[in-house]
Amino acid sequence: MDATKVTLTVRGDTSPGEVILVVGSCEALGVWCHQRAVTLQPVGDDGTMWTKTITVPRGVVSQYRYFKGFFLESKSAGGPCQVVVNKWETHQQPRAMSPTGSHMNIDDGQFGIHNGVDCVDSGWLTCQTEIRLRLHHSKKSPVSITKKKYKKSRFRIKLMLQGPEEEEEDEEELSHSSWHKMPTTLEISMISGNGYKSRHSQPECGYALEPSQWTEYSIHTMDPDNLELTFEFFEEDLGEHVVQGDTHPGHVGTACLLSSSFGESGKDTGVVTLPIMGRNARQTIGKVRVDYLVTRPIPDLMCDMSTSFTKYWRKRGALDVGHRGAGSTHAAKHHKVRENTITSFKSAAKHGAAYVEFDVHLSKDFVPIVYHDLTCCISTKKKNDKTSLELIEVPVKDLTFDQLQLLKLAHVTAMKVNDPKDLLDDEEEVDEHQPFPSLSQIFQAVPEHVGFNIELKWICQMKDGSWESNLSSYFNMNTFLDIILSCVLQKAGKRRIVFSCFDPDICTMVRQKQNKYPILFLTQGVSEIYPEMMDIRCQTTQIAMSFAQSENILGISAHAEELLRSLQYIREAQSKGLVVFSWGDDNNDHENRRTLREQGIDGLIYDRICEDQGEQPNIFKVEEQHSLHEVINEETMKSCNCSCYSVPCSTAPCTASKGRAGSAESDSGLSSS
Repeated sequence: MDATKVTLTVRGDTSPGEVILVVGSCEALGVWCHQRAVTLQPVGDDGTMWTKTITVPRGVVSQYRYFKGFFLESKSAGGPCQVVVNKWETHQQPRAMSPTGSHMNIDDGQFGIHNGVDCVDSGWLTCQTEIRLRLHHSKKSPVSITKKKYKKSRFRIKLMLQGPEEEEEDEEELSHSSWHKMPTTLEISMISGNGYKSRHSQPECGYALEPSQWTEYSIHTMDPDNLELTFEFFEEDLGEHVVQGDTHPGHVGTACLLSSSFGESGKDTGVVTLPIMGRNARQTIGKVRVDYLVTRPIPDLMCDMSTSFTKYWRKRGALDVGHRGAGSTHAAKHHKVRENTITSFKSAAKHGAAYVEFDVHLSKDFVPIVYHDLTCCISTKKKNDKTSLELIEVPVKDLTFDQLQLLKLAHVTAMKVNDPKDLLDDEEEVDEHQPFPSLSQIFQAVPEHVGFNIELKWICQMKDGSWESNLSSYFNMNTFLDIILSCVLQKAGKRRIVFSCFDPDICTMVRQKQNKYPILFLTQGVSEIYPEMMDIRCQTTQIAMSFAQSENILGISAHAEELLRSLQYIREAQSKGLVVFSWGDDNNDHENRRTLREQGIDGLIYDRICEDQGEQPNIFKVEEQHSLHEVINEETMKSCNCSCYSVPCSTAPCTASKGRAGSAESDSGLSSS
């Protein structure tokens, strides 16, 4: 095949050591793999213009995107290089070229701006690690002062970062090596119900803590086990404690944390309590409680850069989402379908559900399974008694996938009413009615035009200190997500995916671990039905909005109870660029759904979708058929002698139309819309 030399030019500011790279659909551009991207070279005195000449196939359309990041040489000779993606262009339609001559010059103007639209998103974790340290008043003040002198003082806190010492390099070596190292970065974010301030530098003496505020420090590093993290405490009302000649007036103490302690604990999330040492290093003036979260990249997973839907939403009006498929039930009866089964999802699909919502967690042997509760009931028969059964509640995480398939299941509510009837039903249930299907089975069985709203099941702590289902420990958070996300990224195909979770840390990690699918923060807000949660980010719909904005996620899935009480929250969230779904029993009332639709809700999760709607194609299938009609009409207008013109739109298009019909899918494609 003939080739063309194409010189690409783009303009953009970069930080020290940062470069601009290009990735695209052809082999020369890495086939959308960031690891194989091409690094551009800076030209000119100010270093804002970047250019590179590449060889691409002639007469073939090649799509491409620019991104900013770090190109890291391997520490070992001959080892693989690493690429860190800081910011990347995420337009739904990438840039494109179709060269016809031997050489072509393309000036793409400003980084991030394509066809007059500025669309840039933050990157994901490719090889670096993110450490987050948090100070908050979820239980009580994170700072406890024991020194009488400072009992009534108010403090400002600043986090200082010290990495491993490196050998000094001469100026020439330093200039070259700075291109191939990623500096460890430290930023701070603050979230409250009144707003947020995300990822910025700290002032000289830090910030004071507020009871209603979540303060979080984010560190990105290639060396997560060799950092010294120091909290410096400054007295806000300097008063009589100022020491003349201080570099930082009011400095009263220091608390030190070594990042290696996270690895030694074997946990990626937890709480540490640190002593605050006074100016006299032998003196302790108090202690500080620090939450930590360590997020690592998914091992051996290369995220595709051809498209991203993490922040993309095409507005269509309220989408119907089948709660647990055809609705919440606790047994498969003649007139009902058991929740979270293949049959339930297929039934919802037949009745026009745009999405089906379901919960995913892991079995003991790390198989992603679909089931709502964290526990289930198994039965034991009493000796010499053929009818009486005793129910025992068991955490789902303690049973293997094969064991779960063998269970004759009862819902945990059966224990409260002493009603084991589920266990006494006919043993003959077809496979698609069985509980605990694997996530892989669901992907294979449910039509691809039906989207999946996948709730990532995680334990929640209540304000009173108790834990959901009495489970205070669960899986390693990184391992849990790596397994489920890998399954989805490998199996989803063109299916629309939206993740959701009640745990804000899970939402954060999903955003950091992959670049393709969006997540909604599930929030119950202020509720008379459910107990208040411990985490202040979960306590109100307002702070849930601030969290979603700060973490740059798609939006929130709010409890209908609070939305119906404060309908303005829908417009408020959407004005902030957030998508809003609604969940809860109140959505099962037709009038409530009508009210929420009128307010512009983006998605409604509710039961009994099969009772409220007759069998019909969902909105995505209708759009696909409409696009196919347009293609057929357009081809007919061009006098195409296609023998398939009379084929109904529900069947596959003819060969002449396939290429164009496929483009209709790209309008929303893998989109969560």
